[in-house]
Amino acid sequence: MEQTILHHMETVRGITLKSIHKTPEEIADIIPKGFNNNIRWNFGHIAFTQEKLVYGVLDEVMSLPKEYEEFFSAGTKPADWKGTPPSLVEISAVLTEQTARIKEFVPGRFSEKLSTPFTNRVGITFGTLSETWLFSFYHEGMHMEAIKRIYRAASN
Repeated sequence: MEQTILHHMETVRGITLKSIHKTPEEIADIIPKGFNNNIRWNFGHIAFTQEKLVYGVLDEVMSLPKEYEEFFSAGTKPADWKGTPPSLVEISAVLTEQTARIKEFVPGRFSEKLSTPFTNRVGITFGTLSETWLFSFYHEGMHMEAIKRIYRAASN
């Protein structure tokens, strides 16, 4: 089963990487009317959240660049950014490297209990690594849909 889930992670992340590679930098920071965030924020948020849902929930060291939390954690938005966020190329490299790290980290740990159950912003509580990690695929898909909608709106 672990191999199936690892393969699913690669499939989901492959879709994300294909999308980021097709996204021109010049539209990455457009926030169309009706949206709070831009394409760059969504890609960075995918990386930050998966890191948190795999490593952070187990109190392991999160290996993302430090600025990812200030730019891309839940509740942040580009309007509040101080400094220059990472380029799409940099975010793509982080997403690629993250996938490789997770493939090494999670085997044999799927049933590992979290020292403290994790409750996300919508009130869902998770108790094991597999629960948080599997939820991250759903989360990534939601943000990919947001990216598609922003891309369409920004391209018009």
